Amino acid sequence: MLTPKEVSQLFSDSEHLLEALAEANALTLKHHGSYVTLERAIFLSWWCSVASCAFCYMAKQKERLREAEKAKRAPWRILAEAELMRRLGWEVEFLSGGYGAYTLEELRLLAEMVAYAAQSKVWLNVGVLSGEELEQLRGAVGGVTGSVECVSKKLRSEIVPGKPLAPIKRMLIEAKEMGYATGITIILGLGESVADTYTLLELIQELKLDRVTIYSLNPHRGTRYENSPPPASLYQAGVIAAVRISFPEVKIISGTWVDQLPNIGVALLAGANGITKFPLFSMFGTRHGRKVEEEVRHAGRELLGTFSDVDVLQGSKSLEPERDPRRVFKRIPPEISQEAKERLEHFKPRVKEAMAEYVEKVLRNC
Repeated sequence: MLTPKEVSQLFSDSEHLLEALAEANALTLKHHGSYVTLERAIFLSWWCSVASCAFCYMAKQKERLREAEKAKRAPWRILAEAELMRRLGWEVEFLSGGYGAYTLEELRLLAEMVAYAAQSKVWLNVGVLSGEELEQLRGAVGGVTGSVECVSKKLRSEIVPGKPLAPIKRMLIEAKEMGYATGITIILGLGESVADTYTLLELIQELKLDRVTIYSLNPHRGTRYENSPPPASLYQAGVIAAVRISFPEVKIISGTWVDQLPNIGVALLAGANGITKFPLFSMFGTRHGRKVEEEVRHAGRELLGTFSDVDVLQGSKSLEPERDPRRVFKRIPPEISQEAKERLEHFKPRVKEAMAEYVEKVLRNC
């Protein structure tokens, strides 16, 4: 693992940063190959019982959305997204919803149905789960994510007061002991310091994580960050490189928004092997979607899935096997309960209608 001095040099000496990028790039190719996955979280609900994160859109909806039930998305629309993502070769980064939005039984059934639609086990990012709850989610769930967001104790007390780190750590440690893959999400640009990068490395080491998602801040109107600029591309690259050099086998997903697409190439060279945070149905087939593919290509990587092939989106042709992550990584579809199968059959007509609506939306934007 990099030392505090080595981490500091990444952000104070451009020569050290360039050397680190070269080392991180070599390690990525050695341990992960040249593949890059397109990742997308599927949101289950706009409700959050905590709703206190200073950067979060859902925190601003707290006064408007007073009942968890009314904030839940229709299950057939969730399944339509999963079906289209499988068709396009996109990965479900995780199922995401605010704290307390669903009962455990509802969550289990949703996870099973989405896993069936995606033909792959899913990750969850739904708050802190107990060991007993994790035990009941076995089968369709393969990984558990903790929304850490920042590692500075002082900053956490200010911007994520409702999400203490200790319970998140306990969940991830227990999940790892139970055989789940584990990961965290980090947001850059919240006011953290360079020294916090080393603290992040210590956390990854302590928790023996399998995956880290590193987002750049996407300022939301009405939050304290609405006029804050996203972090510099080379700063994000430096953090990614520090993680890659310190932990060669960890999967790193880099998240950026539509106005920061040129950051993708340097993030990939820094060690990311997945990219996320894109509004799929408004970008697909547009110049923005093609820009993502260009960034990957010019970084010397092979993109799994497509961000531009409308024929694949419409289902008139299939994605090439060599671009399908389920085939490339030899995924085995999970077994699901009879109840989940019956619900899938019940929702099938509405899933089909929702898929057609999403496709029509994309075609209007192209």
